[in-house]
Amino acid sequence: MSTSQFLVLWLSSFAFILACRVVPVVALRGRPLSPRVVEALGYIPPAAFAALVANDLLSPTMFDAGLWAGLMPLVAAGVVVLVAWRTHSMLWCCVAGVAAYVLLSLV
Repeated sequence: MSTSQFLVLWLSSFAFILACRVVPVVALRGRPLSPRVVEALGYIPPAAFAALVANDLLSPTMFDAGLWAGLMPLVAAGVVVLVAWRTHSMLWCCVAGVAAYVLLSLV
């Protein structure tokens, strides 16, 4: 790929992404969103976080180092889910996840 082709591709991608981000903000400035839209937008951060966590927890090569090495992060994540369900605290989730992972790695 030549430099000019790369620049055309990069600039067109940049313009498209910029338009996708700026046009909705400009078009909706000063207008209230419906409650259903606000509710739907509230699901985006947890869904994005869940996708990042799932991407780190599940991989095609997770059991290459052995069964326990592949299950250990999943068990630690299960502990975090239980702590989150009981406490609703991000701090306790982080502490429980790190502690569970460390304790499970000692086994």
